[in-house]
Amino acid sequence: MGKFTKWIAGGLGWAFLGPIGGIMGFVLGSMFDEMQGQQTSGYSMTTTGSFISSMLVLVAAVMKADQKLMRSELNYVKDYFVRNFGQESAEEAIHLLRDILKQNIPVSEVAHQIRNNLDYSSRLQLLHFLFGVAAADGSVSQSEQQTIEHIANQLGISAKDMNSIRSMFIEDTDYAYRILEVDPSASDQEVKKAYRRMANKYHPDKVSYLGDDFKKAANEKFQKVNEAYEKIRKERNLN
Repeated sequence: MGKFTKWIAGGLGWAFLGPIGGIMGFVLGSMFDEMQGQQTSGYSMTTTGSFISSMLVLVAAVMKADQKLMRSELNYVKDYFVRNFGQESAEEAIHLLRDILKQNIPVSEVAHQIRNNLDYSSRLQLLHFLFGVAAADGSVSQSEQQTIEHIANQLGISAKDMNSIRSMFIEDTDYAYRILEVDPSASDQEVKKAYRRMANKYHPDKVSYLGDDFKKAANEKFQKVNEAYEKIRKERNLN
């Protein structure tokens, strides 16, 4: 078992328990069994290991939605881990993901566990990553979209925030406004106010407690907000 896998296993907080713990126990095997003698039911700290475990389990649920395992989706996940953790860790992450894909995933129960233990900003980051995986092959299928919307609902993500993140990957004529969560009929001042609100909501510092690796990844959402505002600003000739 590689260093990355051991790091995840040793860094599990609340994900050690509940349905996520059951899934990770299967893929981590004897190491997880050894940990059970060291942990207690009161162990609920949020850690990077908890976040990664949650992300891999939800990614598996989305990848299974259309009953097709796409190489482009695996590559998206692998590239993410290469950028943030290096090639060796990425290989281990994909190995874990393949094992998770073999299991039945109780999506609602997993999402409820995450909702009860992970802050809202981090849940938004998870949702953003799920849409990225689904869109890796160039489009988001209806089944994938329905699965992600169900996950978002179970995570307690508001409809406005869900639509905002979806519009970062599924563009239409008004996608920039949807990212900022305003109507095209909004005044210039309302657009500026919405931009400031969304820039604050998606600022990478919101997930800084997960470490610099995830803070860098969170910058993707932040950049999408800036791009949406810039598009509207040019269309309206805003100062």
